[in-house]
Amino acid sequence: MKPRSGFGRIAGCLLMAAALFIMAAGPVCAEAEMYKGFRKAKYVFLFIGDGMGMPQRSAAEVYLSDEANGGSQKLLAMNQFPAQGVTTTHANNRFITGSAASATAMACGVKTNINFIGVDPELNPVPTIAEVAKEKGMSVGIVSSVSIDHATPAAFYAHQPTRKMYHEIDVDLAESGFDYFGGGGFVDPTGKKSKAPQGDALEIAKRRGYTIITDKTEFMNYDGDKLIAYNNRLPDGKALPYAIDNSALDINLEEFTQKGIDILSKNKNGFFLMVEGGKIDWACHANDAVSAIQDTLAFDNSIKAALDFYKEHPKNTLIIVTGDHECGGMTLGFAGTVYSTQFDVLSKQRLSFQAFTDHIVDKYKKEHAKDGGDFNDIVPMLSYYFGLETQGEGPMVLKDFELAELNKAFQQTMKGDKIKAGTQEYLLYGSYDPLTMKVTHILNQKAGIGWTSYSHTGVPITTSAMGLGCEIFNGFYDNTDIPKKIASIMGVEL
Repeated sequence: MKPRSGFGRIAGCLLMAAALFIMAAGPVCAEAEMYKGFRKAKYVFLFIGDGMGMPQRSAAEVYLSDEANGGSQKLLAMNQFPAQGVTTTHANNRFITGSAASATAMACGVKTNINFIGVDPELNPVPTIAEVAKEKGMSVGIVSSVSIDHATPAAFYAHQPTRKMYHEIDVDLAESGFDYFGGGGFVDPTGKKSKAPQGDALEIAKRRGYTIITDKTEFMNYDGDKLIAYNNRLPDGKALPYAIDNSALDINLEEFTQKGIDILSKNKNGFFLMVEGGKIDWACHANDAVSAIQDTLAFDNSIKAALDFYKEHPKNTLIIVTGDHECGGMTLGFAGTVYSTQFDVLSKQRLSFQAFTDHIVDKYKKEHAKDGGDFNDIVPMLSYYFGLETQGEGPMVLKDFELAELNKAFQQTMKGDKIKAGTQEYLLYGSYDPLTMKVTHILNQKAGIGWTSYSHTGVPITTSAMGLGCEIFNGFYDNTDIPKKIASIMGVEL
């Protein structure tokens, strides 16, 4: 675009010169100044780490440095972005937010109530940044490691009074017209739990031109458009396996992200792609630091796929990474270890809390339903799956009081008592299996990691950005500002 007047030419030259000066001085986002006012973002990525606050990002980076790089510093991709901001997360009717309200804020730019999806506090539907992008002629994709109708992904294509209306959300997905959905499956596509079923959402999607794929080989070879893809193995809540439990047969978050880029980038008008690392939140609800860290690293790998695309299209690509809230009250520092941390002990954990409960604990409970079992049977399992020992020296050796706590938790597990919120048992174990919770808590504490909650917390989170116009994501702002900032760089209005 050429300036039409002499003044315009002078202003343009000054702007270009200023941009070149800033570029020479430092971060990548400064180059956006060269194109601001002349070029709009054509390719937009929004990455949302569900439950990912500053502690989760820091823990993953320390773990990565200790384990993968011989103790020397190794940075997460998201932590190297040139623009770094701090974002508040409260809901309209509660200080500590939920995923639905927070995702709606980031999709629509409005504060809403807990559990509301794509609507304001009066239940009026509000356009999302993804829908606006689609109306502009861009391709749109939604990816999540949890069910594709879960709160965060749903807030970008659905408009419902509660996140629990999975069937209605599934139908909204099928009728959205978006180009790509990838990750977890559908909770209620046929309306078995709905008061007013609207038909099979998957069949509706097929009639609207979507191809549905669950096989990894078929997925990797797919070269068409209008795709709905989810992993063949969905072990809990129609979500992908935790990253620590992934096998070669599973489609991982990075692969779902890359396929989205491949499909959406065919559109000459550009695209908007939202990617959620949803199981970071689930792992933090269960206070499983290793699973949370591994899913954060998997999330960071999906961001690297976007960075590879950015390198090919640096002049018109924008990448934002944020979280909807922190979860678990994760702290890098534990009272029992004072100032000491030993993140290397975390590498001993072989599987997630979920897999340990489902495949090890539950199996043992069934086998010993009549005799109540023996804690001594469990000790070798703790050694194999978590590296905890009863003899020898070093940080992995269990102290007498830790063994006593594990034995008590084992007895609670074998009784199968329901744990209620507000009880002492709840404070110890949440609503999870007592033995599993006690094992992960002890391992986390040995590393120097503590937890204060089994729920979300109200602390601000980090928002990072790179690419065209990214400098406006510096500073301190609310989550409702995120889609407004994106829209301004895209040249559209919410």
